[in-house]
Amino acid sequence: MHEVSLGGMLTDYLSGESIAETTYEEFRQALARLLVEEKGFPKDSLRAKVPLVFRIDGEDTGRVIDLVAYHDGAPVLLLLFCAGDVGSFERETVSAARLLPGGPAPLAIATDSIGASVLDTATGACLSTGARSIPAWAEVLAKSAATPRVPLSEERRRKEERILHAYSGFLYGTCCSESCRVPPKGPKGPAKDPAKDPAKGDG
Repeated sequence: MHEVSLGGMLTDYLSGESIAETTYEEFRQALARLLVEEKGFPKDSLRAKVPLVFRIDGEDTGRVIDLVAYHDGAPVLLLLFCAGDVGSFERETVSAARLLPGGPAPLAIATDSIGASVLDTATGACLSTGARSIPAWAEVLAKSAATPRVPLSEERRRKEERILHAYSGFLYGTCCSESCRVPPKGPKGPAKDPAKDPAKGDG
C-alpha cells in the first residue's frame, strides 16, 4: 500500500497546523503522540516527514523518514512506519539511520504501530521487539551519550545508499502518489539539513 491522499485535512499533533490526510498519516500521528505522551519525548525534539536525499547514478533519490528525534541538533532516533512485516524493513531502517545528516542516529525503529523492531544502528542488531519495547526519551539519551558519533566513510556511505535505494525501489518505481517521491518532481535544489532546524515539525 502506498501513501496516498484521502482528500481531507487534519491537525498535526506536533505543529498544530492543518495537513493533508493520507493513508499513513493517522499512524504517523499516533506514533508521535505515543513518543511524547507515553515515552516522554519533548514535542519539539521530534520532526516528521524528514527528507533523506542522496544521489544514485547521477540522479537524486531518497526516502521520507516518518519521525526523527533530535537532541542538541543531532539525530538520536529514527522511526520508519512500515505497512507490512516489520522484520522485512529492518535493514533499510538501519541504512536510513546511518545516512541521516548529522548522524548516524544511534537507534532506529521499524514499526507498523502494533509491532516494532528496535535496532542498534552501529551493529544492525535488533535490540528488542514489540511496540512496548520502544525506548523512553531518557533511554534514548543514554544510548546516544554512550555511542560515539562516527561519520561514515565515503565507501560505506555509498554502500548504504545503494542498499536503501534497492529496498526503496519498489516504492519509488511504482508509487501512484507524488508524496512518496524524494525529492519531489520539479526544480532541483540543495536539500535542507533537518538537524539545523530540529524543532520544526512539518507533519
